[in-house]
Amino acid sequence: MVTIISSTNRPGSSTLKLSQYYQKRLKEKGLDAGILSLTELPANLIESDLYGKRSAAFEPIQQIVTQTQKFLFVIPEYNGSFPGVLKTFIDACSFPESFYEKKAALVGLSSGKYGNIRGLDHFTGVCHYLHLNVMPLKIHIASVRKELDEHCNLFEKDTLKFTDEQIEKFIAF
Repeated sequence: MVTIISSTNRPGSSTLKLSQYYQKRLKEKGLDAGILSLTELPANLIESDLYGKRSAAFEPIQQIVTQTQKFLFVIPEYNGSFPGVLKTFIDACSFPESFYEKKAALVGLSSGKYGNIRGLDHFTGVCHYLHLNVMPLKIHIASVRKELDEHCNLFEKDTLKFTDEQIEKFIAF
């Protein structure tokens, strides 16, 4: 099972739009992937699902994570790193069955000019700690609002080249 993690709980985000783009492109290449948007997390996650507790609301999310063998994390830049809700989500998931010895590809995005370079580096460190194997090719999409057209498709030639390369490598990973 392949799951794309839309790594913010911000409604209507560019992160979700980019996640949907990746889902569509993967399907075009014969790989079905689900999307888990962090907007789907229980509102009281910090109280209900940390420190060994498990709520009925989080259980279906945990099942998706446990069954997934390959993740594609689409991660926006928040304050020079990745969103705190992503770390809280990781902390809420059961260890080791959620991520241990599984595979992940990382896509960073920002409204600024760096495409979340530091955030992907920070998140890679978390992945290594979890024994989540990160694909070496990471994509950084800067000025994301200028990269997506009115149909939420990427259209810039260089961005298409690198995202297509990442998608091909992710399928083979």
